[in-house]
Parts: sequence; structure tokens; C-alpha cells
Amino acid sequence: MSRLVVVSNRVAIPGESLPGGLAVALQAALGERGGVWFGWSGKTVRGDSGDVHEQQHGGIRYVTIDLNRADVDDYYNGFSNRTLWPLLHFRLDLVDYDRATREGYRRVNALFADTLAPQLREDDIVWIHDYHLIPLAALLRERGVTCRIGFFLHVPLPSADLLMAMPDHARLFSTLYAYDLLGFQTSRDNDRFRTYVRLYGGGRIVDDSLIEAADGRRIRTAAFPISIDTPHIARQAAAAGGKSALRNLHNSLERRMLAIGVDRLDYSKGLPERFQAFGRYLERHPEQKGSLTYLQIAPVSRGEVNEYQHLRNQLEQIAGHINGRHAAPDWTPLRYVNRNIPHAMLTGYYRMARIGLVTPLRDGMNLVAKEYVAAQDPGDPGVLILSLLAGAALEMKEALLVNPHDVDGVADAIATAAAMPLAERKERWQAMMARLLEYDIHAWRRGYLQALESA
Repeated sequence: MSRLVVVSNRVAIPGESLPGGLAVALQAALGERGGVWFGWSGKTVRGDSGDVHEQQHGGIRYVTIDLNRADVDDYYNGFSNRTLWPLLHFRLDLVDYDRATREGYRRVNALFADTLAPQLREDDIVWIHDYHLIPLAALLRERGVTCRIGFFLHVPLPSADLLMAMPDHARLFSTLYAYDLLGFQTSRDNDRFRTYVRLYGGGRIVDDSLIEAADGRRIRTAAFPISIDTPHIARQAAAAGGKSALRNLHNSLERRMLAIGVDRLDYSKGLPERFQAFGRYLERHPEQKGSLTYLQIAPVSRGEVNEYQHLRNQLEQIAGHINGRHAAPDWTPLRYVNRNIPHAMLTGYYRMARIGLVTPLRDGMNLVAKEYVAAQDPGDPGVLILSLLAGAALEMKEALLVNPHDVDGVADAIATAAAMPLAERKERWQAMMARLLEYDIHAWRRGYLQALESA
């Protein structure tokens, strides 16, 4: 079995809290094969970038490099998060077109390539993750690396016309032709990339799974929708019921139903629209007023970026307006929390909630939707309200699917979910849960790696 080398922006170092199911899946894959996990250490240092740190645990080598402030600003805060992130989430109005950060992005990817290339073997399988590292395979090929290299994009891919709108787009996106397998979250994303190749990328479509670059190189593309560790989430949610924080939340609701949203504080998540929809629900359905409390957990991310500061201020204003208009002395309709909650606690909150609100404006997949379903009590499951514009909507058709921009539609979906009979809730939940048990995070990574080995 070939050695696996995983490359990502950040590395889940042993002893640190794992950021989610993806880290669990990648560590399982590395543990089966033996291998290396390579990426940025997360440290910002003075002086030059490139100091290498290495540790070994459970047959896996963890190799990380430090970056200096200029590289972090250009590569991570700059081009990755101010240019690529809004572009890939269909937000041309927020794209930063600064050429300097683009060169910094390429500089850091070249540093990754310089550090990684000497460590690779001819029979390795290299799996590179996400938009931070799009050109890495091309840079490794320039340094003589010939082993199989795959790429997985965790975020959505916009239409070909939006990709083309980025200046010098071909220079970046043509580097994807250096991979052997390109994996996307959904068939929609895969189709959009193939359209870009045909219209603007200088390549051609060979068949349903192959594209061909101008130089004749053929690349396989496919959808691999990411999933979760379903049994683990279910067990964790059931076990959380005895925690004092869960009991306190339950008691504070005073027999009211709970609706929950859990999102990183980001403009792609549609939080202002969701808050407005909840306010509209209170206005449109007075017969349910006072029966439901909405808890939104939104930890701050990228707090130094102006757009995120503005978003936080906007949400605080909307929440204040809703509570000021609708609250009673014994009831606060909207509870808005800006801090991280331990994951084991979150799954307990999911299980307690009659309604899960997952309404991003765009999302590659959205694992909160899947975790919400996995966390439910089989005897009394809640209802998932899910954006049509999240990748998960293609798999979770039994959810109440909504357009997140349609405030009245989301408001009515909240009312429908709150009044849904137990039999219908069970029927919808059982269909989604069966799918999540069959296709979990481990099935996802096995499917991708098998496709890469046969590419």
C-alpha cells in the first residue's frame, strides 16, 4: 500500500483539539497507511518563513512550517481569504483584487513545494486540500515530483463567468491541470469546473469524468460529498444530556421549543437574512409567539477583517431590534452567542432543538446540517430547515428546503417545523439518518483515495 501524504493549510497536531470530522478521517487514513501530514504550523514568526517542525505519533509524521507576518498577511489573510473566499462563494462585490497578495500566495505555495518535494517518494499518494493550495501540484511537478497527486475543494465553486472575472484567472486555475484527480463537494461544482475548462480554461471535455488540458494531459474530476462520523456524533449527543450546561439550557427554556443555528461568523452563512426571517416568523405567526426560542451560536472568525466587523455589528443591531419588539419579561426570543462552545456540548444542544436552522447563502457542503440530523433523539427527532444553496441540500431532500434570501419563505418553514407532527418528523429524520449511516466520513475518504489510486 502506498504511503499517504496529506497537505492542508493547517495540521491537526496530536494533543491539540481536533477541528472536526475531517481531521478524524484524515488521521484514520494516515494511520492505516502510515504517512505524513504537512502544512502551516499556525505560528507567525519574526524573520524568514520556513522553519520546519516535526513530530511522530501513531505511525504518522506531522511536519509543519512557520510563516512570517508578511507571508501570513499575503497568503492567508490576503489572497486566500479576501480574494479566493469571496470569489468561490459567488461574492464578486467583496473580492480584493490586490496583485501583491496574489504574489504572496504563490510565494508561500512555492515554499510549501520546496519543503515538501525532497520528502516525497515516487510511489506516494499526495492528497492536497482546499483553496489555500490550488497551485501546489504544479509547483511540485516543476520540482520533479511524479507521484499521484489529488486535490479536494471543500468550498463551493462558482460559475465559469465568475471565475473568469478574476484578473489573470487562467494563471491560477490552469495549475489544477497538474493534479491526477480533482474532487468537488457536489456534481454542481464539478459541472461548473468542467464548463470553465471548456469556455475559458483552454481545455476540452473528454467524457463524464475526464478533462484534457491544452498540452494533452488528462485529469479525472468527480464529486465526493464530504460527510461526518455519524455513529460518533449520535453517541456524543446522547451522552451530553447529563451535562449541567444542557440541564441549565433546558430549564431556562421553561418548556418552550428550541431552534438552533451554529455557524462561524461569516458573510456566506446568511445570518442577517436568518435573523430577519425569525423576526418575520414572529410577525406572520402570532399563534406561535412565545412558544419558541432561537439560539444562534456564531463564534467570531477573521475578526480583523472589516467585512466581518461590520457583520457582527449588523447582527447585534438586528437581534436587539427583534428582542426589543417581541420579548416578554419571561422570554427572550433570540439568544445570540459570540463564543465557541465545545463540540460535545454542541451536539447535545442539537439533540435538544426541535428545529435546526442551516440557511447559508452559499456553502460547499455544511456539516452542521448533517451533525444536527445525526444528533437527534430517534424517538422525538427535530426538523432540519436547510438552504437550497448548501451542498448538503442535494443529499438531504427530506429537510425543509428553503431559499435563504426568501425571508417570508424561511419564516413559514419555521412555523411548519414547529407544528410538524411526530410521525412526519420521524419519517423525514429516518430517511436522512439512514443515508448518513451508509455514507459517513470514512466512506468519503475511502471513496476519494480509491479514485485517486485508479486515476
